[in-house]
Amino acid sequence: MPDATIVTAKRSPVSPDDADVTITALRALAWLVGDAERCSRFFGLTGLSPTDLRERAGEPALQAAVLTFLAGNEADLLACADALDLSPETLGLAARSLAA
Repeated sequence: MPDATIVTAKRSPVSPDDADVTITALRALAWLVGDAERCSRFFGLTGLSPTDLRERAGEPALQAAVLTFLAGNEADLLACADALDLSPETLGLAARSLAA
């Protein structure tokens, strides 16, 4: 019987039990704000502001919004996953966990 482990070619296996979704989401947020163009698009699509990010970064809803934003654009998702040395599936797993 297969387990729930996700394996990628270059990266370590990650299972739902191992995923530290808060850290993953905060790393993705840090990556996002490091790119002015992407961050501006995030603000425009979500209606959030820089103040919202500072005040609410620890909230699961905001973290889920970041990961959902990234998942909505394959190029963003792949670039973030590569920069963080994670699989895109790990980011998706974190998004689903935060949205639950």
